[in-house]
Amino acid sequence: MLRVGLSQVTSSEDPAANLELIHGETARAAAEGARIVVFPEAAMARFGVPLKPLAEPIDGPWAKSVAAVAAQHDVLLVAGMFTPSDDGRVRNTLLITGLGRHLGYDKIHLYDAFGFRESDTVAPGADVVTTSVDGVTLGFATCYDSRFPELFRRLADQGASVIIVPTSWGAGEGKRDQWEVLVRARALDSGCWVLGCGQADPAATGTQVNPKAPTGIGYSTVADGFGRVRAQAGAGPELLMVDVDPEVTEKARVATGALANRRLG
Repeated sequence: MLRVGLSQVTSSEDPAANLELIHGETARAAAEGARIVVFPEAAMARFGVPLKPLAEPIDGPWAKSVAAVAAQHDVLLVAGMFTPSDDGRVRNTLLITGLGRHLGYDKIHLYDAFGFRESDTVAPGADVVTTSVDGVTLGFATCYDSRFPELFRRLADQGASVIIVPTSWGAGEGKRDQWEVLVRARALDSGCWVLGCGQADPAATGTQVNPKAPTGIGYSTVADGFGRVRAQAGAGPELLMVDVDPEVTEKARVATGALANRRLG
């Protein structure tokens, strides 16, 4: 059993303030036995502000400070940040640090949808990323990636039994329904546990944000390989703790045949 803390927060536009938030929330999760602590996409700084001036490499000071938090509490810490791209844009990067590793996943599928164009300022990644904690292989995806089942199946093919999905979901009519369906569908597609950790809804705390930017709706959701919702947060800030049993992944794959019975791709 692997205990994971999903920290649903509302990030500010200040990386230093967000680092303090990460420190406090990691301490809370570790005190409850978390081996992995997950923060949302854009945990470094929320969307709706210029990202290029904030971007730092994963060996830069902000990421190193996050690594120090992970080391202090002996956890794997996952948090969304922005790193420089060679073409003048930034990359939407998941920092994955602690327990002897320090790496990043660059979001592959960019949110050019619902009137927002992430690709104007963000360059896409190309590589899938996995790592392991206590013998359990983890895969990683970010927000809009959840609309593309091929990525989740590729992660499953590379041994993942748990896929961590930090997000900063865009608000709007039907968007919560879509989020919940996508988490459950990607769990069924891959047979994996899918752990979706979102930015809290700023409206829940009266926080003023750019109304055109995807700054979160809350409702972090965890589904197992059978598509069952195992845990879900509300709209506001919340620490969601979940115990992940990797054996459920194997049972789900045997039962559904979703991977073994593929005929295309």
